[in-house]
Amino acid sequence: MRRDDLTAWLDDFLKINDFPDISLNGLQVEGAEEVKRIAVAVDGVQATFDDAVAAGVDMLIVHHGLFWGRPLAVKGHVKKRIKTLLDAGISLYAAHIPLDAHPEVGNNAVLARELGMSDLAPFGEFQGVKIGFKGGFPAGTTLHDIADRLGQLTGMQSLVHQGGEDLVASGGIVSGAAAWTLVEAAAEGLDVFITGEPKHEVFHETFERRMNVIYAGHYDTETFGVKALAERLAAEFDLDWTFFDRPTGL
Repeated sequence: MRRDDLTAWLDDFLKINDFPDISLNGLQVEGAEEVKRIAVAVDGVQATFDDAVAAGVDMLIVHHGLFWGRPLAVKGHVKKRIKTLLDAGISLYAAHIPLDAHPEVGNNAVLARELGMSDLAPFGEFQGVKIGFKGGFPAGTTLHDIADRLGQLTGMQSLVHQGGEDLVASGGIVSGAAAWTLVEAAAEGLDVFITGEPKHEVFHETFERRMNVIYAGHYDTETFGVKALAERLAAEFDLDWTFFDRPTGL
Protein backbone atom coordinates (compact mmCIF):
# COMPACT_ATOMS: atom_id res chain seq x y z
CA MET A 1 0.00 0.00 0.00
CA ARG A 2 1.04 3.61 -0.29
CA ARG A 3 3.18 4.99 2.52
CA ASP A 4 1.09 8.13 2.82
CA ASP A 5 -2.15 6.15 3.06
CA LEU A 6 -0.70 3.95 5.80
CA THR A 7 0.63 6.98 7.65
CA ALA A 8 -2.76 8.72 7.48
CA TRP A 9 -4.50 5.59 8.79
CA LEU A 10 -2.04 5.31 11.70
CA ASP A 11 -2.39 9.01 12.54
CA ASP A 12 -6.17 8.65 12.74
CA PHE A 13 -6.28 5.25 14.47
CA LEU A 14 -3.78 6.26 17.16
CA LYS A 15 -5.17 9.81 17.52
CA ILE A 16 -1.61 11.11 17.59
CA ASN A 17 -2.67 14.75 17.83
CA ASP A 18 -4.86 14.21 20.89
CA PHE A 19 -2.05 13.71 23.42
CA PRO A 20 0.57 16.01 24.96
CA ASP A 21 3.97 14.54 24.23
CA ILE A 22 7.56 15.61 23.68
CA SER A 23 7.89 12.82 21.12
CA LEU A 24 7.45 13.83 17.50
CA ASN A 25 4.68 11.34 16.88
CA GLY A 26 3.91 10.25 13.34
CA LEU A 27 6.16 9.84 10.32
CA GLN A 28 9.66 10.88 11.37
CA VAL A 29 11.66 9.71 8.35
CA GLU A 30 10.15 9.39 4.88
CA GLY A 31 11.12 6.29 2.95
CA ALA A 32 9.83 4.47 -0.13
CA GLU A 33 6.37 5.39 -1.45
CA GLU A 34 5.15 1.79 -1.40
CA VAL A 35 4.98 -0.30 1.77
CA LYS A 36 4.78 -4.06 1.41
CA ARG A 37 6.36 -5.19 4.66
CA ILE A 38 6.57 -3.54 8.05
CA ALA A 39 8.49 -4.14 11.24
CA VAL A 40 7.92 -2.94 14.78
CA ALA A 41 10.26 -2.35 17.71
CA VAL A 42 10.27 -0.55 21.02
CA ASP A 43 13.28 1.66 20.30
CA GLY A 44 14.29 3.52 17.14
CA VAL A 45 18.04 3.01 17.43
CA GLN A 46 20.87 1.84 15.21
CA ALA A 47 20.39 -1.81 16.18
CA THR A 48 16.75 -1.86 15.06
CA PHE A 49 17.55 0.18 11.95
CA ASP A 50 20.15 -2.43 11.02
CA ASP A 51 17.56 -5.15 11.70
CA ALA A 52 15.15 -3.36 9.37
CA VAL A 53 17.72 -3.18 6.57
CA ALA A 54 18.58 -6.86 6.95
CA ALA A 55 14.90 -7.84 6.90
CA GLY A 56 14.11 -5.72 3.85
CA VAL A 57 11.18 -3.88 5.40
CA ASP A 58 9.69 -0.68 4.00
CA MET A 59 8.46 0.87 7.26
CA LEU A 60 9.60 0.55 10.85
CA ILE A 61 7.11 1.51 13.57
CA VAL A 62 8.55 2.24 17.01
CA HIS A 63 7.43 3.42 20.41
CA HIS A 64 10.54 5.51 21.05
CA GLY A 65 11.53 7.45 17.96
CA LEU A 66 14.40 9.78 17.11
CA PHE A 67 13.03 13.20 18.00
CA TRP A 68 12.14 14.39 21.50
CA GLY A 69 11.19 18.05 21.55
CA ARG A 70 14.45 19.61 20.45
CA PRO A 71 16.43 19.76 17.22
CA LEU A 72 19.29 17.34 16.71
CA ALA A 73 22.47 18.06 14.78
CA VAL A 74 22.72 15.55 11.94
CA LYS A 75 26.20 14.35 12.74
CA GLY A 76 27.91 11.41 14.40
CA HIS A 77 25.62 8.58 15.44
CA VAL A 78 22.50 10.64 14.61
CA LYS A 79 23.70 11.04 11.03
CA LYS A 80 24.43 7.31 10.85
CA ARG A 81 20.95 6.44 12.08
CA ILE A 82 19.16 8.68 9.59
CA LYS A 83 21.47 7.74 6.71
CA THR A 84 20.82 4.05 7.35
CA LEU A 85 17.09 4.59 6.92
CA LEU A 86 17.35 6.91 3.92
CA ASP A 87 19.83 4.73 2.05
CA ALA A 88 17.51 1.72 2.45
CA GLY A 89 14.31 3.67 1.72
CA ILE A 90 12.84 2.75 5.10
CA SER A 91 10.20 4.97 6.67
CA LEU A 92 10.26 5.51 10.43
CA TYR A 93 6.96 6.03 12.26
CA ALA A 94 6.84 6.75 16.02
CA ALA A 95 3.94 6.52 18.47
CA HIS A 96 4.79 7.26 22.09
CA ILE A 97 2.03 8.42 24.49
CA PRO A 98 -0.69 7.67 21.90
CA LEU A 99 0.41 4.02 21.89
CA ASP A 100 0.51 3.85 25.69
CA ALA A 101 -3.04 5.15 25.92
CA HIS A 102 -4.82 3.38 23.07
CA PRO A 103 -7.77 1.30 24.35
CA GLU A 104 -7.32 -1.50 21.80
CA VAL A 105 -3.62 -1.85 20.97
CA GLY A 106 -2.02 0.29 23.67
CA ASN A 107 0.68 -1.06 25.97
CA ASN A 108 -1.48 -0.68 29.06
CA ALA A 109 -4.76 -2.03 27.70
CA VAL A 110 -3.09 -5.07 26.15
CA LEU A 111 -1.09 -5.81 29.30
CA ALA A 112 -4.21 -5.44 31.46
CA ARG A 113 -6.08 -7.95 29.31
CA GLU A 114 -3.12 -10.35 29.36
CA LEU A 115 -3.19 -10.19 33.16
CA GLY A 116 -6.86 -11.12 33.18
CA MET A 117 -8.11 -7.77 34.46
CA SER A 118 -11.79 -6.91 34.00
CA ASP A 119 -13.94 -3.77 33.97
CA LEU A 120 -11.12 -1.69 32.52
CA ALA A 121 -11.28 2.07 32.86
CA PRO A 122 -8.82 4.88 32.06
CA PHE A 123 -6.26 5.58 34.79
CA GLY A 124 -2.95 7.34 35.25
CA GLU A 125 -2.98 11.05 34.55
CA PHE A 126 -0.32 12.57 32.32
CA GLN A 127 -0.63 16.29 31.62
CA GLY A 128 -4.38 16.22 31.86
CA VAL A 129 -5.09 12.96 30.02
CA LYS A 130 -5.34 9.36 31.21
CA ILE A 131 -2.77 7.10 29.55
CA GLY A 132 -3.10 3.88 31.57
CA PHE A 133 -5.85 1.53 32.68
CA LYS A 134 -7.21 0.15 35.94
CA GLY A 135 -9.47 -2.78 36.63
CA GLY A 136 -10.24 -5.79 38.77
CA PHE A 137 -8.53 -9.14 39.24
CA PRO A 138 -10.28 -12.50 39.73
CA ALA A 139 -11.09 -13.41 43.33
CA GLY A 140 -8.18 -14.97 45.16
CA THR A 141 -5.46 -13.34 43.05
CA THR A 142 -2.27 -12.67 45.00
CA LEU A 143 0.47 -10.15 44.40
CA HIS A 144 2.86 -12.92 43.51
CA ASP A 145 0.36 -14.49 41.09
CA ILE A 146 0.52 -11.22 39.15
CA ALA A 147 4.30 -11.07 39.32
CA ASP A 148 4.53 -14.65 38.08
CA ARG A 149 2.19 -13.92 35.18
CA LEU A 150 4.25 -10.86 34.24
CA GLY A 151 7.32 -13.08 34.20
CA GLN A 152 5.58 -15.50 31.86
CA LEU A 153 4.58 -12.65 29.55
CA THR A 154 7.95 -10.88 29.44
CA GLY A 155 10.47 -13.61 30.18
CA MET A 156 11.94 -11.39 32.89
CA GLN A 157 11.65 -11.42 36.68
CA SER A 158 9.73 -8.45 38.02
CA LEU A 159 10.77 -6.36 41.03
CA VAL A 160 8.04 -6.54 43.69
CA HIS A 161 7.73 -3.95 46.45
CA GLN A 162 5.07 -5.24 48.80
CA GLY A 163 3.75 -2.44 50.98
CA GLY A 164 0.19 -3.74 51.10
CA GLU A 165 -1.77 -6.96 51.49
CA ASP A 166 -0.95 -10.12 49.55
CA LEU A 167 -4.48 -10.56 48.17
CA VAL A 168 -5.26 -8.04 45.45
CA ALA A 169 -8.64 -7.26 43.95
CA SER A 170 -7.80 -4.19 41.87
CA GLY A 171 -4.87 -2.61 40.12
CA GLY A 172 -3.63 0.06 37.77
CA ILE A 173 -1.09 -0.06 34.97
CA VAL A 174 1.02 2.64 33.34
CA SER A 175 3.90 1.21 31.32
CA GLY A 176 7.42 2.59 31.11
CA ALA A 177 8.63 5.24 33.55
CA ALA A 178 5.59 6.10 35.68
CA ALA A 179 6.70 5.26 39.22
CA TRP A 180 5.13 8.37 40.76
CA THR A 181 1.69 7.27 39.54
CA LEU A 182 1.65 4.98 42.57
CA VAL A 183 0.38 8.05 44.45
CA GLU A 184 -2.71 8.15 42.23
CA ALA A 185 -3.16 4.39 42.62
CA ALA A 186 -3.04 4.73 46.40
CA ALA A 187 -5.49 7.63 46.36
CA GLU A 188 -7.95 5.54 44.33
CA GLY A 189 -7.66 2.64 46.75
CA LEU A 190 -6.12 0.22 44.25
CA ASP A 191 -4.31 -2.80 45.66
CA VAL A 192 -1.41 -2.89 43.21
CA PHE A 193 0.25 -0.58 40.75
CA ILE A 194 2.25 -1.93 37.80
CA THR A 195 4.79 0.06 35.83
CA GLY A 196 8.14 -0.37 34.14
CA GLU A 197 11.12 1.07 35.97
CA PRO A 198 11.62 2.01 39.63
CA LYS A 199 12.74 5.38 40.98
CA HIS A 200 14.73 5.81 44.16
CA GLU A 201 12.63 8.72 45.41
CA VAL A 202 9.39 6.72 45.46
CA PHE A 203 10.76 3.69 47.34
CA HIS A 204 9.52 4.79 50.76
CA GLU A 205 6.30 6.22 49.31
CA THR A 206 5.29 2.67 48.45
CA PHE A 207 5.55 1.36 51.98
CA GLU A 208 4.35 4.47 53.80
CA ARG A 209 1.24 4.52 51.61
CA ARG A 210 0.81 0.75 52.13
CA MET A 211 0.85 0.13 48.38
CA ASN A 212 1.96 -2.86 46.35
CA VAL A 213 4.06 -1.95 43.33
CA ILE A 214 5.44 -4.23 40.63
CA TYR A 215 8.20 -3.00 38.33
CA ALA A 216 8.16 -5.20 35.25
CA GLY A 217 10.74 -3.35 33.14
CA HIS A 218 10.46 -0.22 31.00
CA TYR A 219 11.31 -2.12 27.83
CA ASP A 220 9.34 -5.22 28.73
CA THR A 221 6.10 -3.39 29.51
CA GLU A 222 6.30 -1.57 26.18
CA THR A 223 6.64 -4.48 23.77
CA PHE A 224 2.90 -5.18 23.91
CA GLY A 225 1.67 -2.12 22.03
CA VAL A 226 3.86 -2.30 18.94
CA LYS A 227 3.12 -5.99 18.49
CA ALA A 228 -0.63 -5.49 18.92
CA LEU A 229 -0.51 -2.61 16.45
CA ALA A 230 1.33 -4.77 13.92
CA GLU A 231 -1.29 -7.51 14.28
CA ARG A 232 -4.00 -4.92 13.69
CA LEU A 233 -2.24 -3.67 10.55
CA ALA A 234 -1.82 -7.22 9.28
CA ALA A 235 -5.53 -7.85 9.69
CA GLU A 236 -6.51 -4.51 8.17
CA PHE A 237 -4.13 -4.38 5.20
CA ASP A 238 -2.67 -7.91 4.87
CA LEU A 239 0.84 -6.60 5.54
CA ASP A 240 3.67 -8.92 6.51
CA TRP A 241 5.35 -7.87 9.74
CA THR A 242 8.09 -8.79 12.16
CA PHE A 243 9.08 -7.70 15.67
CA PHE A 244 12.68 -6.77 16.43
CA ASP A 245 13.41 -7.70 20.05
CA ARG A 246 16.25 -5.59 21.46
CA PRO A 247 15.78 -5.79 25.26
CA THR A 248 17.68 -3.38 27.47
CA GLY A 249 17.19 -5.14 30.82
CA LEU A 250 15.72 -1.90 32.16
